[in-house]
Amino acid sequence: MASPIITAIDVGSHKVCALIAEVHDNNELEVLGVGIEPSRGMHRGAVSNVDEASAAVASAVEQAERSSGLEIGAAFVSLAGAHVAATNSRGVVGIGGSRAIEQADIDRALEGAQAISVPHNREVLHIIPRSFVVDGQDGIRSPLGMHGFRLEVEAHIISVSKTVLQNVTKCVEAAGVAVEQVVINPLASAEVALTETEREMGVVVCDLGAGTMDLAIFIEGNVWHTAVMPIGGKMITSDIGHGLRLPLEVAEAVKLEHAHALAMEVGHAKKFSVQPFGLVEPAQAVSQMDLAQIVQPRVEEIFELALQEIKRSGYDGMLSAGVVLTGGTARLPGIRQLASSVMQLPVRIVEPPQLRGLVDRITGPEFSTSVGLLHWGARTVAQLPHKAEGGFIRWPEGAFASVFGWIRNNLLP
Repeated sequence: MASPIITAIDVGSHKVCALIAEVHDNNELEVLGVGIEPSRGMHRGAVSNVDEASAAVASAVEQAERSSGLEIGAAFVSLAGAHVAATNSRGVVGIGGSRAIEQADIDRALEGAQAISVPHNREVLHIIPRSFVVDGQDGIRSPLGMHGFRLEVEAHIISVSKTVLQNVTKCVEAAGVAVEQVVINPLASAEVALTETEREMGVVVCDLGAGTMDLAIFIEGNVWHTAVMPIGGKMITSDIGHGLRLPLEVAEAVKLEHAHALAMEVGHAKKFSVQPFGLVEPAQAVSQMDLAQIVQPRVEEIFELALQEIKRSGYDGMLSAGVVLTGGTARLPGIRQLASSVMQLPVRIVEPPQLRGLVDRITGPEFSTSVGLLHWGARTVAQLPHKAEGGFIRWPEGAFASVFGWIRNNLLP
């Protein structure tokens, strides 16, 4: 059998990244095609201009197709933005006599958990089982095959704005690509950012991108809380632009080349030259210390808001593994130390693991979501002919029953 081909399209506020990969044995990925295009028509994870966003997606897809020699038919697509909301819910079903629990029973329990009030302008995107209880026995990861009379499930339900979802889907489909599944950023990033031990002990994934900060809290192996906040690296760029009176494109270059999150780590002697608004020559000399004093307060504010969200979840006392920081803004020197100081938790910075193939352009923490989407897709494909529905896998209804019924009626004695 031919190896499956997976396509991921990460539609971010800073860049659009399209990846094509082949899944080999043991779910090892080989990247065959890469397309990276600066984002246009996107603001904090949402589409602000459909035509510009569609053109950026189409360009990234074309680059990936050209470098791989393959045509993209469908893709796993990322989604972020402050419109993402999550809640935890419980579903309960009776088994109807002490018998082995079947997949249909789990499905019914999850459907019961989904029976919550969802506004008409929102859509449930992920239904993720946290844990199961069978006849009062809690802490069960998979009840399939267990005997019992009563099955309960604790589920994490993630909903998104229908409008934002439809606009992102429209931009991808305008490039001639069908949307296989939409995955929110923190779940995709967690696919490559976390170890099994961290998931068990309690950890926060903090994907700090250009327009949004995506948080996901994992405890006992499963996601317990998710949030997307409309803050990111572009706020730091904006502060630099205002503080030094620079055009935003110059401020972005200054941030990437000279910024530091800790003013105490840089000296007054280090200077660099920039061309502010209104000056032709000579260029203005700026102290790196002055730049750090602009950057540090904003970075502190970002992590203070992250800490508020963690405390609001109620799980702040259960995070033994601390924080795993990823995303493009994680490249900022000194950010790990400052994050650890503000949140009073251990912090490590992670980037995608080594892959085979065309990987030279996708190294660094800013590609965690893109590569995580590939891993999400590979895990989904590995469960075929199962059908992925919001993070929960089940058999296509009716297909096998019809086949087996025909065999029983026509071939068996």
